[in-house]
Amino acid sequence: MNRLDDLRALAAREGLDALLLTSPVARRYATGFASSAGMALVTPRAGYFFTDFRYIEAARAQVTGYQVEMTDRAHPYKDLVGALLTGLGVGKLGYEQDTMTAGQLDGLRAAWPSVTFTPAQKAMDALRQVKTEEEIARMEAAQRVSEAAFEALLPKLRPGLTESRVRAEFIYQMFLAGAENVSFDPIVVSGPNSSRPHGEAGDRALQAGDFLTLDFGVVYRGYCSDTTRTLAIGTPTEEMRRVYQVVLAAQGAGIVAARAGVTGASIHQAAADVIAAAGYGDYFGHGFGHGLGLEVHETGGAAPQAEEPLPAGMVLSAEPGIYLPGRFGVRIEDVIVLTAEGNRNLTALPKDLLVI
Repeated sequence: MNRLDDLRALAAREGLDALLLTSPVARRYATGFASSAGMALVTPRAGYFFTDFRYIEAARAQVTGYQVEMTDRAHPYKDLVGALLTGLGVGKLGYEQDTMTAGQLDGLRAAWPSVTFTPAQKAMDALRQVKTEEEIARMEAAQRVSEAAFEALLPKLRPGLTESRVRAEFIYQMFLAGAENVSFDPIVVSGPNSSRPHGEAGDRALQAGDFLTLDFGVVYRGYCSDTTRTLAIGTPTEEMRRVYQVVLAAQGAGIVAARAGVTGASIHQAAADVIAAAGYGDYFGHGFGHGLGLEVHETGGAAPQAEEPLPAGMVLSAEPGIYLPGRFGVRIEDVIVLTAEGNRNLTALPKDLLVI
């Protein structure tokens, strides 16, 4: 899967003579090919992909629609791409200003003095924000892989295991289930540590009466999943059950409000209102959700400052939480696709409080 036609149209629409893609995620989006080194150049008429000896055989077999060229010590990227830019008469060159370092940009400007570097990140991000049906299918498949790992982990959970041991076992189960990689380092926090939204797994052992929060995701065929479930180890208190139900209701309210054309701020507020009405408004300090795709955090989201309408085809996490410092926290997260009519939930795991 590549997006050459879409990128060619973007270059023409933005008035660019060419679009230079240097980040690994943009190269994969453009060509469908994953590599740690390379450059892609897209013009309104054609596409070119450059990589080195390590990847050239695979690139020539897998990359379609692009002219594939090999770089080496005698023919570095700046020379090969520079010669092509000169030959094509490229003046206005779009580039990824959010991922290219100042040093890289200075080096390319010195090597290509006739080129005007034009920031194109916003246009690129807007294109990536709207997923095709194939992209959505891959993300749904990624959810199934991570959910299979979660189901395999559950019978292994018991008091006495440390958070770090649970994390290691969970990652192992993700790879057994078919993950290419984890989409982020899983969050495994228990008891009072669960009040830290992005806490790190440590040496604390699971204990009866704990909440255990598991925030996890995989990469599958290039695309990310992201899920959070909060479990009870042993019998929870009535307060723990009440807080869990408030978070679940808040997530439901946000999901009901989520549809193409509304702002992320309005989705967030629908969830935040439920939490505030229950008396926990001071304990929900992050946004309702974020965009995801080839990266686990992409442009767009549902947060108080998100005032732009969200497009159909955007994939959004739905993850409100309540965090009582030093006591416990609860977060529940699904992944949804926005449509004109509402949304479709890609997550299949149940959300009733699980007691193990």
